Amino acid sequence: MKRSLLFCLACISIKLSSGLLLAESAPDIITFFGMCNASAITAVDSDRFIVADDEDNVLRIYRRTGGKPLAEQDVSEFIGNKGKKKTKEADLEASARIGTRTFWISSHGRNSTGKEMPDRQRLFATDIRLSGDSVAIEPTGKPYTGLLHDLINEKRFAHYKFAEAAKIAPKSPGALNIEGLSATPENHLLIGFRNPVPEGKAVLIPLLNPNEVIQGEHARFGDSIELDLGGLGIRGIDYQSGRYMIIAGPINEGGTSRLYEWNGKDQVHLVKGISFAGLNPEGVAFKGEDGTGEYFVISDDGTLPIDGISCKDLEDQTKREFRGKVFKF
Repeated sequence: MKRSLLFCLACISIKLSSGLLLAESAPDIITFFGMCNASAITAVDSDRFIVADDEDNVLRIYRRTGGKPLAEQDVSEFIGNKGKKKTKEADLEASARIGTRTFWISSHGRNSTGKEMPDRQRLFATDIRLSGDSVAIEPTGKPYTGLLHDLINEKRFAHYKFAEAAKIAPKSPGALNIEGLSATPENHLLIGFRNPVPEGKAVLIPLLNPNEVIQGEHARFGDSIELDLGGLGIRGIDYQSGRYMIIAGPINEGGTSRLYEWNGKDQVHLVKGISFAGLNPEGVAFKGEDGTGEYFVISDDGTLPIDGISCKDLEDQTKREFRGKVFKF
């Protein structure tokens, strides 16, 4: 996921195509410091969240009001990406929370030039530990590196040609690139693909045994789901109170991203009235006081110019920043 973001919404309320009313209080864009490439988010509570950067393997906790991270957890050693000379990028792209456990997934794709990157084949979990006002991120289980193998060897998915897709640069047509992950009401996970988009349909694959997978068992999958997102792939997805909110975007850079609502059964509905002009939406998470009523979107601002330099190229990490925004419905 490259550059993700916040919904630039000018109006006070928007009518969802499903009939729901989306109300937006027009807060200012919120700025967070210490990283740029925000790529995955999970809510801790109504005030705090954990976010991953797809160019390092550090999980950071922030207050939703902005500012510096409250705490950080480098998972490089845990996931096996701590090299002798250089830490290897896992390309963390999405997360989903089930109870106090958060599952994190990498892109499982090659790099931008098409070079094979085994270090980007990771699925792992962390537990949230609360003690008073403090939050701790504790890696749990074992990082799983066999998901791509399991997808390739599942006969029901043969028509997606994952073996061939995994040999292509991730933003090329027909390549493999995972950028979405969501919990389901059954405590399964939905894996969302930005690429491939077969016959213009976005692909979701249910992972039925996430807790067993992080103990070393092979993945068990449900039947794949194909959604009509106007030819776009999945860049972010989250579930709350009977609906999934999906950030859909092109398989490559540029183009226009859109927001869709899906009840998990019927056709998806485009949420009208939202413009992502000039932005690149990446991750979405729900959390109100009671777990409903709003969602929060983060922006991957790695290419955002700061003092004439792309954010991710700034040597002074304290100057790095990404943005977020809250939307109520």
